[in-house]
Parts: sequence; structure tokens; C-alpha cells
Amino acid sequence: MTGHARLVYDPDLTAYDFGPHHPLAPIRVRLTVALATELGLVDTTSSTSPASPGGGSGAEANGRVLQVPAPSATDELLALVHDPAYLEAVKRAGEHPEWADAEFGLGSSDNPTFAGMHEAAAHVAGASVEAARIVWSGEAQHAVNVAGGLHHAMPASASGFCVYNDPAVAIRWLLDAGCPRVAYLDLDVHHGDGVQEIFWDDPRVLTISVHESPRTLFPYVSGYPTEIGGPNAEGFAVNLALPAGTGDAGWLRAFHAVVPHLLEAFEPTVLVSQHGCDSHRADPLAHLALSVDGQRAAALAVHDLAHRMCEGRWVATGGGGYALVEVVPRTWSHLLAIAGGRPLSPGTPTPPGWRDLVARECHRPAPTAMTDGEDPTYADWDTGYDPADELDRAVRATRQAVFPCHGLDPHL
Repeated sequence: MTGHARLVYDPDLTAYDFGPHHPLAPIRVRLTVALATELGLVDTTSSTSPASPGGGSGAEANGRVLQVPAPSATDELLALVHDPAYLEAVKRAGEHPEWADAEFGLGSSDNPTFAGMHEAAAHVAGASVEAARIVWSGEAQHAVNVAGGLHHAMPASASGFCVYNDPAVAIRWLLDAGCPRVAYLDLDVHHGDGVQEIFWDDPRVLTISVHESPRTLFPYVSGYPTEIGGPNAEGFAVNLALPAGTGDAGWLRAFHAVVPHLLEAFEPTVLVSQHGCDSHRADPLAHLALSVDGQRAAALAVHDLAHRMCEGRWVATGGGGYALVEVVPRTWSHLLAIAGGRPLSPGTPTPPGWRDLVARECHRPAPTAMTDGEDPTYADWDTGYDPADELDRAVRATRQAVFPCHGLDPHL
């Protein structure tokens, strides 16, 4: 594993804040960076000079992720994806937080307006574009924006806690910079509908979303396996919709039955991934049943795919996750450890200093170890298809819908 990685972060990213009663609480990002730093995974020494391809900074040599500042996206960058009228509406909402406009999805319970909304959302988008720039320029093989992953935002409306679609802006930037093919892999429990919509008819982008079935979860109207892309890109939108209650073994079985085959056929130049950890069994907003150990296994698999398919070029973002103390900081710290080339043993204790921070800030006990005590093993697809199993039927539906578009046999 390589240690050439960056964390694009500064504390002002937590200004993306819908208020004290909203599920998307920015403290989850702050607790993540605090935990990763206490664990020795992050080097906060500022660096302005790019690492040499064969060398890297001292942080990289030690398997630590180098923290670098997060710039804000300009209007020109945001307009790669978002309509100018929508940008003006977001600015107006940030200047007059009492204002609401249903046409643009602003002012709803999911997307309440707040002062400085445009600036905060542009900062998150800028961090993801910077991560993409770092990887595409060769400054580092891996770059992570844990504050990003706002995958529901549409070109002309906010949706699902998301104002600007930072993964889509980063992908569009990569394409405009000359990247031939980008694979977008969305592991959030919710369908990555905004990114799918934006690249629906673009065969340069393969979008794969692994999520809870929209029969039981937001956004309800999209994320079905029959959604396979526009007329110029049939098979380039992939939806793996898993039944409620799916745990580590089923999730990993489904992932490995679909994702590696499609990436191998697509031959991406860069892999962009979204690591929403609301698939955890403790998450209050969804119904999958993964553990931190299963989510760690997923991140390891994505890292491996980036090296197998893209020569290590990997841009990773955060995403959903509403078990703010129990899940998000541990799962995303594992992600950072993997990106830095130094995966943590699942049984690693959480540092006492971080537990004290949780007690002070959240007034509840913190997890004492980086594991839920689960063994995330799974039965590979080649062990056989069970037509009586709801998970296997979901996997088969996705394979049948898109594998033939890529010259793959869905029955193998």
C-alpha cells in the first residue's frame, strides 16, 4: 500500500451547518479529524510543495496523511454542474436565511437556509475539487475530503441535506482537465441520485451506487436496478439496491459480485468514491445493518480497486452518517488510515484524549475501540445463486440490467 495521501481539510468546513436540530451535524467531521489525529494518522504540518512521485513527504514515509488547506470553489467551478440561477438563489438564501424557495429546494426541513450557506457549501465543493486536482496532478495518489460527499444536490435544486454536489463538481473538473474516464462509487445507504442525474448520458463516467432499496428509503423514486443510463450511456448508471436489514456479509457479497467486474470492463483512469457510513446498524435514519468492521472492509476493497484499476488514483469523500459519535469518526478514521497506507487493527483502542473530547462536547461516552467486534467475512458470488434469497435476487437484477452492456455474462 502507498502512503502518498492528503486530507483536504480546515476547521471552517464545519460551517456547513443546518442548525442544532438537523441530523447532518458538523461535529461528526470535527470528531473524525480529532480521532484520526489522536491516532497518529494525520500530519497537520502545512505543506505547499508537491511530493515527488517516488518520494513524498516525511508524513507519507511514515504512513500518515498530510493535511492540506481546503480552498473554496468559485462560481465558475460550481457552474460546471449547477445552473447560474440556482447559485444566485443559494447566495440570496445565505444573505436572508428567513427566505425559502421551493423551486430550488431551499427552506425545507431537509435543507433549511442558514447564514453564509453559499460560502459554506462552496468551501465543501472546493475541498473535493482540490482533492481531485491533487490526485490528477500526481502530487499524491490518494486524497480525501471527509466533509464532502453531498451527492443528492441536483443542478438546479438542493436535496437531501445537500446544497452543491461536490463529487459531481470534482468529476466534471477531472473530465475538463483531460481525464478520459472516471468511475464514481457511492457507498452511502441512500441512492447517489444527484451524481447519477448529472452524468446520466455521459459514457465517460460510470456511476455505481450501493444503497438500501428505494422501496424503503429516501429518495424513494430512484435507485432501482432498471435505471441504467441515457441513450448514449446505457449501462453506465448502475444501481445495487439492497434489502433492508442487509448486514456485513450480504453487503460485501453484493459489492464483490458487481463492482470489480464493472470497473475492470470500464477501465477507469480515476476512482472517485463516496463513503457515507449511514449503512451502519446504529444509524437512526436507515435500515441496513453493517458494522464499523464491515465498513472498514469496504474501504479496503475500494483502495484495492483503485490500485488494480487506476494505478492508485483515488479521490474519496465522506457522505451521510448520523450516529455522530458511535460510528462516523471511527469509520472515516479507518478510511484515512487506509488511504495513508497504514490500516488500523480493528481492535485498536480509541485514544483517551479523544474520549475526553467526546465527553466534554457530546456529554456521552465514546466507543473504546475501533471495532464493533464483527468478522466481516462473506460468501463469494461463485459459491452459487440462491433464488429464494432477497439479497441474491437484488444482485442478480443489477447484473442482468447492466452486465450485458459491458460484454459481461450476468450468469457467471
